[in-house]
Order: sequence, then structure tokens, then C-alpha cells
Amino acid sequence: MTHTFLTFLLVLSVLAASATVARRLDLTPAIVFLLVGIGLALVPGFPPIQMEPEGVLLLVLPPLIYSAGVSMSWREFKWNLRPIALLAIGCVIFTTCAVAIAVHFALDLPWSIGFLLGAIVSPPDVVAPLAIARRLHLPHRILVVLEGEGLANDATALILYRFALLAVSTGTFSLPSATVAFGMILVGEVLFGLLVGWLSLRLRQLAHDPRVEITLSLLTPYLAFWVPEHAGGSGVLATVVAGLYVSWNGPLLISAATRLQGIFFWDFAIWLIEGVLFLIVGFHTRLLMETSKTLQIGTVLSAIAITTSIVILARFIWVFPGAYLPHLLSSRIRKREEIPHWRGITIIGFTGIRGVVSLAVALALPMTLANGDPFPYRDLILLVSFGVIFITVVGIGSTLPFVARTLGVAEYGHFEAKHEREKEIAARRELVTASRKELSRIIKERELPESLARFLEVRHEMRVRALPDAPPKEGEFTPATRGAIMVREIIAIERKQLHKLLREGKITDETRRRIERDLDLEEAVVDNRENNTPL
Repeated sequence: MTHTFLTFLLVLSVLAASATVARRLDLTPAIVFLLVGIGLALVPGFPPIQMEPEGVLLLVLPPLIYSAGVSMSWREFKWNLRPIALLAIGCVIFTTCAVAIAVHFALDLPWSIGFLLGAIVSPPDVVAPLAIARRLHLPHRILVVLEGEGLANDATALILYRFALLAVSTGTFSLPSATVAFGMILVGEVLFGLLVGWLSLRLRQLAHDPRVEITLSLLTPYLAFWVPEHAGGSGVLATVVAGLYVSWNGPLLISAATRLQGIFFWDFAIWLIEGVLFLIVGFHTRLLMETSKTLQIGTVLSAIAITTSIVILARFIWVFPGAYLPHLLSSRIRKREEIPHWRGITIIGFTGIRGVVSLAVALALPMTLANGDPFPYRDLILLVSFGVIFITVVGIGSTLPFVARTLGVAEYGHFEAKHEREKEIAARRELVTASRKELSRIIKERELPESLARFLEVRHEMRVRALPDAPPKEGEFTPATRGAIMVREIIAIERKQLHKLLREGKITDETRRRIERDLDLEEAVVDNRENNTPL
């Protein structure tokens, strides 16, 4: 037990140091985590650190998927359902088939093994490409499509994985039966996910305690994932649907205290999980090196090169017809939507980074078949999966910013963000105007004292003055931004005085915490407004 805890502390220390390095060097954290994990795994005497595949699939994957679902807008997910489905279902199936065909004819692997390998490496990771895309301020629709794809593609891949694993184990496969089962799993998980989302919100309403509500929110993804997974499904789609349901229906049902604490809790938890996962992928290098000793290095390198090339090319081959054919074949789509620009499609095609789910599924392969024979090509599948992850994370992850800037997509994203900021300012003004009208009515109907009425009116006047007429230009200091700077300085002065009063014994620690919370909330409001400025 002590050894496990010390190992956990070691991983946290490495994670914090790696994140600091990534921030200082302005690199994508996933790349740094992976490279640091590989480097430490090769250090003589470094303790082996591994995670059981079941731990990734059953313990780590549910909160990642659920959190992404809650963060996703159901309205935007619905509006972009066609491109998301084409990528999350169509592209995954297409990539699986392409990999199976390539390795069968190029490496003479059995069809069942080819489809199994294809299902493992077909789903792109959602963490690394989205992190890069957000840093580059890519257009909003690209972010929505990538996030939506990342939510659903694991479900498709895991279902295909189960079918392929069954084919390898039994030596038989029925396409009609698999198609019917695939459809039943999709429908069943959607309905179950809706039920879990509804139940979660109702229980949280009854709790009326932020700590209990956050605990229930943590249990929600496991309930949504484990039950379908145990019943033979993937669990991913049900968890996604539960998250989307909470995202759409939660704002009016979840209290402000719960939301503020929950945002911090989930933000930290997801950052910690994602970082640890990429580190652990690197830590598995030593295990994979031991595995590679039983295979010819030429065979392994050829398999990695072929599979990685097919994985990357298949995505490019799929995204362009998937974007343009619906416009060519449907007049309704042509009237409703603009034809997507080839630059944006190129960026989506260039985000096929594979991640920890592929390695976890590969590691979860059984050691033996049902009859006791060794599982065929297991070591080769492990090494190829790791090779694809390494090449796509480091190769694509490091070149994606250059490609985005070269194509000018990042510049359009900045322009779009400025327009979005203008709409945000307008929305804030509309909120203040609507509440001001209601305030006048309340003051008259309830005959509020003049001092109280004036206090409420001043609050509205201050909120109106804090809103700029337009988003500031780059490097420009508006009255609002200058005011934010001054507010931060004033809060710092008050903090020092508060600490002085505490040391002098004029207030208790409990009083200090209450005052400090008010100062923290005020400073968080200022930081939120500054951080949401796109420029």
C-alpha cells in the first residue's frame, strides 16, 4: 500500500514538472507528457509504472467522456450531427476496414486480426487535438465537430473491437447479425443514457448540498458506463448522452454554489486524469520493449509504418467526400448550410491523433483464446498500437500549429472570436436592460426604501459601465480593462489588510475565510472577463 502511494506521488511530481516545462516552452502538454514518460521508462532503475487496461476503460474513461459531454452544447451537437456522425461512425468504420485490407495484403495477417487492429487504432483521441485547436483559436465549428467526434468515436470503435475480438476467438463472423447488434446497442445506450441523466439531476435536486451533488455527478458517468458495458455494449454512448442531457437541462436545476465548486473539481480532475494517462502511455515503453524481443524488428517497423500511413491517409480520403457529397446530393442541405471551406476540412483531416484509449484496448487483449491457445499476434498488435500513438501525437501534434497558421485558419478563428465577443457584449447588455425594467417594477410594487432602491440601481449602473462598446483591439486598454487592473490592485490591498487584522487578533479565522471568499469571487469575476477576451 505504501509503495502504491509513493508511486502515485512520484507520478504527480512528474506530471507537475512536465506541465511546467510544456507551459514554459509553449508546447502541447500531451507531447511533453508522452516524451517524459518514455524517457523515464528508459532510465535504469526507474520503478515500472503501469495501469491495468481495465482500470483505464472502467475507471478513467467514464469521467473523461462524461465531462466532455457536459461541456458540449447539445444545440451545437445537434446542428453538427451530420459531420460528427460521418466522422465518429463512418470514418471509424472506414479506417478499420482500410487498416484490415492493408495489413492483410501487405503483411499477410488474417482478416480477423486486421479488423481487430483497425478497430483499436481507428478512433482519434479527443484530448490532444482539442487542446491544440483551442490554443490556436481555430473556428468554433471545427472545435464543435472535433469535440463531438471525440465523444462518439470511442463507442463505435469499442463495438467494432468486440465484434472483431469475437471473430478471432471463435473464428466466425456474421455481418447481418453484427449490424443488428450494432443498431440495438446504439438505441439501447441512448435510452439508458437519457434515463441516467434524468435520474442524476433529480437526485441532485433533492440533495441541496454542493458536496453531495458533486459526489452524485462523479457517480453518474460510472452508472452510465458500467451497466451497458457489462451488458455487452460499449458504455461510451450512454455516458455521452447522459452528459449531454445534464448539459442541456442542468443550468436551471443546479445551484450556483454547486456549479462554482463543481467547475473547479471537474477541471482539476480532468486535467489530472489526462496528464497521468499520457505519462502512463510513455511508462509502458519498457513493457513494450520486452515484448518486441520476441518479434523481428523489420516486421514491427513495417507494420507500424503501414498502419500509421493508412490511419492518416484514410482520414483525409474520408473527410473531403464526407464534407462535399451531402451538399452535392441534397438541395435542402445546400439551402441551409454554406459549403465548407477546404482549409477547414484539411485541418479536420489533420487532427487524427491517436491516444490512450487505443493503447488501453490493445493491452486489454486476452493472453489466450477460449481453447487455451495463445492469442494470435497479440505482441505485434501492442507494438503497432503504441507506434501509431507515438507518431501521431508527436508528429501531427507538433506540426498542426504550423499547418493551421500556414492555411490561415487560425486568423479566421481570431476574427470569429471577436464577432462572438461582440455578441457576448450585446447579450450582457440585454440581460442588464431586462433586469433593470423588472427592478423598476419591483421597487414600485413593493415600495422599497429609497436607500435599498438606490443600492440596487447603482449595481445596475456599474454593470452597464463595465461593458465596453466593442471588443478591444490587440494591446488596447479600455476603461473596463483599466478598471479590472485597478480592482485587482485594490483586492490585493484588502487582502494584506485582512491578513494584518488576523495577525493582530482583531478577527477570527472563520471571519477571515468569509471575507476572503468574497474577495476571491470578485477577483474570479474580473479574471473571467479578461480570460474570455479573444484577443
